[in-house]
Amino acid sequence: MVFQQKNGRNHRTRNILVVTLLLFPILLMSACSGNPENNNHNNASSSNNSENSENKNTAFKVAIDPGHGGRDPGATGASGQYEKSFTLNLSKKVEKRLEQESGMEVFMTRTDDSFISQESRERPKYANRKNADVFISIHGNTFSDPNVSGTETYYYHKTSHQFAQILQKHVVKATEFRDRGIKKKDLFVVRDTEMPAALLEVGYLTNSANESKMHTDDFQSRVADSIVKGIKEYKEESEKQGIFS
Repeated sequence: MVFQQKNGRNHRTRNILVVTLLLFPILLMSACSGNPENNNHNNASSSNNSENSENKNTAFKVAIDPGHGGRDPGATGASGQYEKSFTLNLSKKVEKRLEQESGMEVFMTRTDDSFISQESRERPKYANRKNADVFISIHGNTFSDPNVSGTETYYYHKTSHQFAQILQKHVVKATEFRDRGIKKKDLFVVRDTEMPAALLEVGYLTNSANESKMHTDDFQSRVADSIVKGIKEYKEESEKQGIFS
C-alpha cells in the first residue's frame, strides 16, 4: 500500500512537469508579443504624431501684423479712436478665420496692446523667423483732408505684386470704399520681409464716413473674410505656378 502511494505521487509529479513544459513556450511567446491592443494603440499614436508633424511642416504659413500698438497709437480717427485698436480687432478676426482653414498656420506679431519698436524691425524679422509664406500688415489710413477716402494696398518687391493685387481686389469688394489701387512703396515691413508681403490700408480713419463703418463688427467681419479669400486665392495661384508645392 505504501509502495502504490509513492508510485501515484511520482506519476502526478511527472504529469505536472509535462504540463509545465508544454505551457512554458506559450507563456514566453505571449510575454514577448505584448498586448496587441496596446501595440495597435502605440502604432496609431505614432502615426498620428507623424501626420501632425507632416501637416505642420506642409502648412501654408501666414504672418498677420496688426499695425502700431502700445505707446504707438497710429492714426487718430475722426471720432478720436485710435488706429491701433482697429488693426488689432480686425487682425484677430482674420486669425480666427485662418485657424479654421485646413492647411493654414497663422502667426501674429502682436496679440494685445503691446508696443513694437520700428527701430528694431521686429515685425518683418518675426515673419522671417517663422518662415512665413505670406505677410500682411493691417492698417487704417490718415490724411489731412478729411474728404479723402478709400482702400489701398502697398508692396515693395516684385514678388509681392500679385499678392497685393489679389488682396486689394477682395478687400475693396468687402469695404465698398473707393478703389485706390496698389502702390509700390519703400516701407520696412514689406521691404525687409523675405516672403510676399503687403501692407493693407483698409480705409481712412480721418474720413468720418469710412471710420464710422470701420469700427463696426459687421464691417470688420466682412473684411476679415475677404482677406482670407485673398490669401487662399493667392495660395492656389502660386501652387499652379509652382511657387508653392
